[in-house]
Amino acid sequence: MFTGIVEELGEVVKASEAFLAVRGPLVTSDARLGDSISVNGVCLTVVAVEGDVFTADVMEETYRRTAIGRLDAGDPVNLERAATLTTRLGGHLVQGHVDGVAEIVKRTPAAEWEEVTFRLPPGLAKYVVEKGSITVDGTSLTVAAIDGDEFTVGLIPTTLEATTLGRKQIGDPVHIETDVVAKHVEKLLQSAGSIR
Repeated sequence: MFTGIVEELGEVVKASEAFLAVRGPLVTSDARLGDSISVNGVCLTVVAVEGDVFTADVMEETYRRTAIGRLDAGDPVNLERAATLTTRLGGHLVQGHVDGVAEIVKRTPAAEWEEVTFRLPPGLAKYVVEKGSITVDGTSLTVAAIDGDEFTVGLIPTTLEATTLGRKQIGDPVHIETDVVAKHVEKLLQSAGSIR
């Protein structure tokens, strides 16, 4: 479980069909085998730590559902260690289980912030609500507006500087994790026969 508060901007050292090696001095400072680290919102398990680089195995399912397979050596990635029972919950409850890959469709700079609009993959818009929480590349954000399959967020200077979202361009893919509570409510209502 994570909070969506990116701790560090890491760098991909090596990417292959079976594993990802990432440099992150902060997240590796106390990393142990078996720990979970969020990489652009994808929960990966540490299988090796060497200095400030950790390695995680990546399954075919992860490649199929995410854009992790598009990463190359040198690419920046958002990193966050798993939350503990004493972690401040500055963002929201994030599982690190990506629901789909969205696309940036618009960037609107302002004096002190920037609005960014994303197009969701089919089936996810029903879980996104205005003023609700959403995770974009592992970053906890608040939905400012939603229009059909597109939603907009506002990014403050800190987020633009400290995450990959300040570097992404129109057309770039991003990982989306919707609020897990919405999915559980839907499942419960379906089980009760309230939703067809």
